Amino acid sequence: MGKSLVLTEKPSVGRDIAKLLGCNQKGNGCFIGAKYIVTWALGHLVTLADPEAYGDQYKTWRLEDLPMLPKEMELVVIKETSKQYAAVKQLLRQPDVDELIIATDAGREGELVARWIIRKAGWKKPIKRLWISSQTDKAIREGFSNLKPGKAYESLYAAAECRAQADWYVGLNVTRALTCKYNAQLSAGRVQTPTLALVVEREKEIQNFVPKGYWTINARVKGFSLSWQDKSNGQSRIFDQKKAEQLVQKLRGHKGLVAEIKKEAKKEQPPQAYDLTELQRDANRKYGFSAKQTSSIMQQLYEHHKLVTYPRTDSRYLSEDIVPTLPERLKTIAVGPYAESARRVLRKPITPTKRWVDNSKVTDHHAIIPTEQTVFLNKLSPEEVKIYDLIVRRFIAVLSPAFEYEQTTVKVEIQGEYFIAKGKIVKQKGWRSVYEGRDAADEEADHEEQEQNLPDLQPKQSIEVLDLKLLPGKTKPPKRYTEATLLSAMEHPGQRVDDEALRETLEKTSGLGTPATRADIIEKLFSSFYMERNGKEIIPTSKGIQLIGLVPSELKSPELTAKWEQQLSEISKGREDRQHFIQGIRSYATQLVSEVAGSGRTYRHDNMTRAKCPECGKFLLQVKGKRGEMLVCQDRECGYRQGLSVQSNARCPRCHKKMKLQGEGEQKIFTCACGYREKLSAFTKRKEQEGSKGSYNKREVNHYLQKQQKDAPLNTALADALAKLNLPK
Repeated sequence: MGKSLVLTEKPSVGRDIAKLLGCNQKGNGCFIGAKYIVTWALGHLVTLADPEAYGDQYKTWRLEDLPMLPKEMELVVIKETSKQYAAVKQLLRQPDVDELIIATDAGREGELVARWIIRKAGWKKPIKRLWISSQTDKAIREGFSNLKPGKAYESLYAAAECRAQADWYVGLNVTRALTCKYNAQLSAGRVQTPTLALVVEREKEIQNFVPKGYWTINARVKGFSLSWQDKSNGQSRIFDQKKAEQLVQKLRGHKGLVAEIKKEAKKEQPPQAYDLTELQRDANRKYGFSAKQTSSIMQQLYEHHKLVTYPRTDSRYLSEDIVPTLPERLKTIAVGPYAESARRVLRKPITPTKRWVDNSKVTDHHAIIPTEQTVFLNKLSPEEVKIYDLIVRRFIAVLSPAFEYEQTTVKVEIQGEYFIAKGKIVKQKGWRSVYEGRDAADEEADHEEQEQNLPDLQPKQSIEVLDLKLLPGKTKPPKRYTEATLLSAMEHPGQRVDDEALRETLEKTSGLGTPATRADIIEKLFSSFYMERNGKEIIPTSKGIQLIGLVPSELKSPELTAKWEQQLSEISKGREDRQHFIQGIRSYATQLVSEVAGSGRTYRHDNMTRAKCPECGKFLLQVKGKRGEMLVCQDRECGYRQGLSVQSNARCPRCHKKMKLQGEGEQKIFTCACGYREKLSAFTKRKEQEGSKGSYNKREVNHYLQKQQKDAPLNTALADALAKLNLPK
């Protein structure tokens, strides 16, 4: 009897599956058992060929050779991982292997990883698919006893391949056209350019913003305060200073009369479960994690610790088959800080509602929730604990009752003008008790009227006005994007579109990119120096602003990209023809190239230094990288980079902020934003003295070194200096 070859995406998953299937014999890039052989990719092993593969004319970048539109796209083996590809190909060609089980990640990209290997290796025998939502032993066993036919996922593969080809046609053609036309390292893409356009457009709004002065009137009475409200439109701001001053004059010295007391019973339903984008938003808002960082932590929690379900999902609902597993999941997470709230939910039977259980709203995978795997919080890194905490609390909150309260609104009349105060009495904490002592994950509303404890008042009651104040204010410009708000804008680009019909279409699509790709798109815009981080804020660079001025207007707009994302979704469901989609992309790439070629605009390097590149002699550009400042060669083909300064983990002894390390050799110096400066040699000496007092032990330094290597590959001088310290054990 023949064997089944199981193809996973990563060696770690391969090892786990091999253990479960009893494949204990180590082979070349695989594990061998009686019935199964388990092998793995290393992410992608096969990819689309570079333009050079389609003709020698593409070896040099020339505007007249564009657009590049090969009829058939070729696949090539990725050089760096060719050894593993050879091992997988050899296994696929073994005569005793008569069936292939695809066990790569259960999503669009995972399907592509496997199918391109299969196509390149020429596999023609039967294919089955392991489709699971978590990596626990139980889920894997159930998945293997319920394998799906490979044919069921051919539409998903078609959508994945169309996405890759579309990015090739648009990205490579426009990047070459821009680079040749403006003689600068410029790149554009189907999703990254409209995303950058959002950031640039926001920056322009901020620069062009003119603040307007306004005034509000505050009345202080015994026990609480009230805010003036315009009778006609409910506004509390007055933009005419003279009018505001006259109003205060008219009201001063008069008593108030309770005109209305309104008591309303209100319910605040629990939030929905997490999809990846919502989780990335909260992690950025609460902990300052980048979208990419959250994705990586999630992958660890899913793959290595097996504590959460499949992360790259775009659904915030659970499917009906998950409901019977909920009590077991709750029992598993009823540990440490979650014990009390998890047990509180378990005391009553769980009744699913359409608010969180809806098969029609679950695409490839349901929302992110904890698995039934036993959790040991002490085995997780501090970052993993933070993300796991978000997921567990959200999961318990979803299953908890509504937050119920009584809202009291008091309207007081003074000389015919109305003043308002609001108060809240909590009746049932419900899901909010899960977040006690911390902000609820979705709370960030700015309340104009502060909630207050209101005394017992009666209608028509007369109130003494103790003080009347006129408070000045200024309108604020729109806020710069953070990764959290940029993810929201990518998910709902329709909010920036005026055309109502188009806006509706956009709201129904998945927006710019998918939950699985958004983090990489944002990261690519940072690494290409189109935008920079300033704390949590995102600011476009001069290069990014200029690029948006140079690219064809259609490529900047989110409409087209979001429509394509919708078409890809339809292809994955077998409802749209892939050839029709690719034809549209090819003609679009042609149109973009001719627009760039015919443009009369210019590009100016305004970050050019007088330092020359040691490799090619051209002037270097100064840019801000993720971990500090660097000099990069303006010539795309040269690619020379040199670290200027690096954001170290060393703290300033004066203000305790992280310091920058800059300079070369003996001249290396720490600098801080507060003005503190210290030579590396002096820093080393100070640390030695602190060490001799026993305040800086070996363990701390080792931890510091590891973090430094992880965080600052550009400049290891600090790590080297610390390594030489002779500290007490």
